[in-house]
Amino acid sequence: MPHFILFELTCIIFLGMLAQWVAWRFRIPAIVAMSLMGLIIGPFTGLFNPSETFGDVFNPFISLAVAIILFEGSLSLDFREIRGFRKAILRVSTVGALIAWIAGSLAAHYVAGLSWAVAFVIGGLFIVTGPTVILPLLRQAKLKERPAAILKWEGIVVDPFGALLALFAFQVVLTTNHLEGGTTILAFFLSSVAAAVIGAAFGFILGILLERGFIPEYLKSPIVLASVLMSFALSDLIMHETGLLAVTAMGLVMANMHLTSHHDLLHFKENISVLLISSVFIMLTASLTMDTLLAILNWRMLLFVLAMMFIVRPLSMWIATINVGLTKEERTLIGWIAPRGIVALTVSGYFANALQNAGFQSAQLLTALTLALVFATVLAHGFSITWLARKLHLQATTESGVVIVGGSPFTALLGEALASFNKPVLVMDRSWQNLYEARQAGLTTEVGDVLSEQTEFYVDLGPYDRLIAATEEDAYNALICINFVPEWGREALYQTAIHSGDPTNYSKSLGGKTLLTEGLDIHKLNDLVRGGYVIRKTTISEQYTYKMYREDNEHQVIPLFTIGPGKDLHFFVNGKVRTVIEPGMVVVSLSPPNTP
Repeated sequence: MPHFILFELTCIIFLGMLAQWVAWRFRIPAIVAMSLMGLIIGPFTGLFNPSETFGDVFNPFISLAVAIILFEGSLSLDFREIRGFRKAILRVSTVGALIAWIAGSLAAHYVAGLSWAVAFVIGGLFIVTGPTVILPLLRQAKLKERPAAILKWEGIVVDPFGALLALFAFQVVLTTNHLEGGTTILAFFLSSVAAAVIGAAFGFILGILLERGFIPEYLKSPIVLASVLMSFALSDLIMHETGLLAVTAMGLVMANMHLTSHHDLLHFKENISVLLISSVFIMLTASLTMDTLLAILNWRMLLFVLAMMFIVRPLSMWIATINVGLTKEERTLIGWIAPRGIVALTVSGYFANALQNAGFQSAQLLTALTLALVFATVLAHGFSITWLARKLHLQATTESGVVIVGGSPFTALLGEALASFNKPVLVMDRSWQNLYEARQAGLTTEVGDVLSEQTEFYVDLGPYDRLIAATEEDAYNALICINFVPEWGREALYQTAIHSGDPTNYSKSLGGKTLLTEGLDIHKLNDLVRGGYVIRKTTISEQYTYKMYREDNEHQVIPLFTIGPGKDLHFFVNGKVRTVIEPGMVVVSLSPPNTP
């Protein structure tokens, strides 16, 4: 038996990663791929049933995983990001959540047929969205800054409060029905306050210890992880589900202490979160029964899902965003996008068992109801957000943009050339001084480390789908490309040639594709620009073919990229370009100042 448990756990982890890869490879929502994988090995084939195999440790493992995921999300909530629209986020997270709770409870009772007690509880839980499903959608849709930030903050902040609302409703139900063991409402509020204090205290003390050097580098991430788990466990010991509030408060405090080690902590937590999210979804869906899945097809359940998507969400957001400075287009988009994710799916299982044990038989439908809502919202919103954003003119751009990492004379000239074709260009560097030429050229610049996970939260990468690593550190360029391969794909990543002075054993298979050609490293390119090289644009025609262009300019100009009539962009890689250059296309090159 122990050997089978080990094998099943290993299979779940492996299949979770396989599902993540399939989602990336075929560009489908990851939560759908993971859930389908769990359904295949669980109720469809009967190969695994994690809830039975792991027994008493199943629910604690799920709870700890959710705690780490929520902490990782809240660790990125820096208040400096929302200076211009704090009122909108506050209203969405409070008034909007309250209206969604009430309206959702009414829909659960009158449409899904749940008892008032069960509807009251599940209505609170269904206000959650979550960073695991929101953030991939935002990257996909390339939204403008304001609607993207509001949706992101709502997803992270409302997650713990949704669980707390459900817990509050549960305590009210137990108290009003005078059930034995029910705690008072006062105890609930005191427990919630205690959880917030515990989490904030853990975060503040840990932040001080990290900043003052009391924790060595190799122990920072493990100690933070252990502290997150301890904060969650202590709060959960006081009252179940309040641990989610504790870890959110802990992450929020640490995020706004602006720790010097913040970047490293975020990167570590991101890797753990991906592993846990994958494993949790496989375990949850594999533990479902065919009866639960068949219950989804009930017409009342499907009608409830439609009511939540087309009535409850739009109504709550439109009322909450009155007079907060948002346009009607922004309010429409926010009123539609609300995919449910991991917190709804995990916490609903706890309340389904708790309510059934308390004598509420209609609670047996909660798991199926939650699963139906998760699948429906992820699919509907995942496949519609880009189209709707385009129709409402809320996309940052419809053009494919380029992120250039490394400020220098050459990258400023390259960025200016791309921008002349209305391509969004962002130049990033860890040094403000290195971005001088890019600022002079009028390009969008950002001081910071592109490898930091907080870049995902603080810098809007939505308008960009290609990256050029062009710093003076070849190893850093390769590391940047490796970091973005899982999300952007190797075909969208470029780096300048390896410097000839670097060690000969440096692996050239690492990193992105070599921009331009070998030998033209960033040092030589900058020397050429300082020597007077300029950008030249040549339009290819029937009379002046690309072959003639190459013959005329052999060894004189350096082709950089081509632009087609449809604005499609192709960079030269290793001296070649992966497209057929036809009449109507423009070849952009770096040319000597005396070139005609």
